[in-house]
Amino acid sequence: MRATGQTGPDVAAALSAATAVIAPAAVSAESRGLRADATRNRVAILSAAREVFAEQGLQAPLDEIARRADVGIATLYRRFPTRERLVAAALVGKISQYASAARQALANPDPWAGFAELVGRICELQATDRGLAELLSMTLPASAEVELLRTQAHADVIELVQRAKAAGRLRADFAIEDLMLVLIANSAIAHIAGPDAPDAWRRFAALVLDAFQHSGGETLPKPPSAAQMTLAMARLARNRGCGDTSPPCS
Repeated sequence: MRATGQTGPDVAAALSAATAVIAPAAVSAESRGLRADATRNRVAILSAAREVFAEQGLQAPLDEIARRADVGIATLYRRFPTRERLVAAALVGKISQYASAARQALANPDPWAGFAELVGRICELQATDRGLAELLSMTLPASAEVELLRTQAHADVIELVQRAKAAGRLRADFAIEDLMLVLIANSAIAHIAGPDAPDAWRRFAALVLDAFQHSGGETLPKPPSAAQMTLAMARLARNRGCGDTSPPCS
């Protein structure tokens, strides 16, 4: 006969078995809740980042991104320890648009029309998104995905340029680095003139396309080298807080 209040072996075993079934389910539910919260926070942060970067550029205060995402700044830092990682995650889709534009231009049977289409499309993308405008003129070495897309687009542009030259439409002394100069210049135009003259990029694109056409005129000055442009793009990345792995500035 058992004393009142004591738990016998059979009851203890039953309680132990019940706990073993219930506890994992409770932990699993809690884990799912945490994962769901983390997913919602990530989506909110990236959505806010795209919006703020488009408006203010890549040096925009991260406090503003956290505020619009309705999360604490510490949560933003936990998800994205550096500004560079946040930029990469938020804007990889925008870089995909650039890569797609290059691929579509290359598919055009008229190489000059494809080249002109590409220049116009890139200038338009920059004019409507300050963050993308800046990203296209700099490197982002911490993001393999962004740099892979950029490399693929670069290869398509090189082939497009070669075809346009072979067709006698693009001036023979045009260098691929000239296109990077266009991106840098148009980024500044979009930032400085855009708020008051939102279509200024259209005239700029038309001017550079007119200058790039083969005319048999004088040879242009020597273009900057690929190494020089790489250094310039890396410096721009550092200036925008995306050139190292240090904590992002708020």
